[in-house]
Amino acid sequence: MTEQDLPTGFPAGFLWGAATAAYQIEGAAGEDGREPSIWDTYSHTPGRVLNGDTGDVAADHYHRWADDVRIMAELGLMAYRFSIAWPRIMPGGRFNPKGADFYSRLVDALLERGIAPVATLYHWDLPQHLEDAGGWPVRDTALRFAEYAEAIGRVLGDRVHTWTTLNEPWCSAFLGYGSGVHAPGRTDAAAAIAAAHHLNLGHGLAVEALHSVAGPQARYSVTLNLHHVRGESASEADAVRRVDGIANRIFLDPMLTGRYPDDLREDTAAITDWGFVRDGDEKTIAVPLDVLGVNYYAPTLVRRWDGSAPKQTADGHGASAHTAFPGCEDVEFLAQPGPYTAMGWPIDATGLTELLLRLHRDHPGTPLMITENGAAFDDRVDADGRVRDERRVAYLRDHIGAAKAALDAGVDLRGYFVWSLMDNFEWAYGYSRRFGIVHIDYESQQRTWKDSAHWYRRVIAANTP
Repeated sequence: MTEQDLPTGFPAGFLWGAATAAYQIEGAAGEDGREPSIWDTYSHTPGRVLNGDTGDVAADHYHRWADDVRIMAELGLMAYRFSIAWPRIMPGGRFNPKGADFYSRLVDALLERGIAPVATLYHWDLPQHLEDAGGWPVRDTALRFAEYAEAIGRVLGDRVHTWTTLNEPWCSAFLGYGSGVHAPGRTDAAAAIAAAHHLNLGHGLAVEALHSVAGPQARYSVTLNLHHVRGESASEADAVRRVDGIANRIFLDPMLTGRYPDDLREDTAAITDWGFVRDGDEKTIAVPLDVLGVNYYAPTLVRRWDGSAPKQTADGHGASAHTAFPGCEDVEFLAQPGPYTAMGWPIDATGLTELLLRLHRDHPGTPLMITENGAAFDDRVDADGRVRDERRVAYLRDHIGAAKAALDAGVDLRGYFVWSLMDNFEWAYGYSRRFGIVHIDYESQQRTWKDSAHWYRRVIAANTP
């Protein structure tokens, strides 16, 4: 089919894909030289993950990748967004050819089937030895990240379609070091803000490193889980501003404008003096990007807390006595009306349109890509072998429609990646939440297409929902 033959709907060349992450699907936790990551340590710590689940086996993608690529091809995927496990590539800080070979085979298989490889360098699996040395709150981790980027870039740089440096650095910093509901499970607000800066710095340094080794076809990106923050009423503008600063602009502003927001520094002045920011850091962070990845699942509703009534904390990121939003201690996160996904997140596709329009308005000229969007539901395989996930189909249809509305309004939107290709280890929720369009039986490792997978294949073929 030529571009002229494509049906009306999304523009010709719009990239339809699916996404996964290494620790969530690969398994083979101790094979071929891989060292433990912070998620290995966290998941093996009693009480951290629901049901004591770990990523030791997960979906066994490390051994079943060829079958999984065949599924991708049958789906008609144009692109596959996967993450590279840093602990496989640089165990103990030394390059591991066996770890790199796995991804080299995967990339070659994708290219043979016409699927563009979109490689994420960091999807939360920091090598444990670097956490032992201080983790993301210390500057040296950003330098080690650049070394890792250069090492894997030398192997894959001539074949990867798009390099994504970080996935959701907000989660890495503020769930990992602030609220402690993600690995490594620390609860230190000042460390969380320092981690955010060093993640930003690592992003800039990694792109610089890749430029030195990757081919001329390579494109560069970062993926942010931007919070679409709404106030309960028009009078809640200050609460919205505060949350937007620590959730969104702490990454958007240095990456796209070369400067941290003054109001963010003021809001967090009682927590940190920002002394970890050195001369030249913000320039390094603002390295030019070819596309900005956007992950969206649900909007966020806030209001100023009156200090007396029980404080609502329905931010969707897991229960903790420690905040994931330092500088927002006088803001409460409100429960929103349903319907909800199995994660307890409200289903509201209008937030995606509004978020994309906001980015288009605030950062004109920045191409956008929806790099994750999807929903967890309590799926089951029926007696006839079918997975009837009608609610997921409805969710995806509404959100793809919301993306189209933004595109029609002038947003430069280049593609859409469903989360996730397959059911997987859902972090602190273990295997209790299913996001995949392909069902995984974790005992047999059998793959079963859900109704949503068949539906998504038709969307890709028609270039429209």
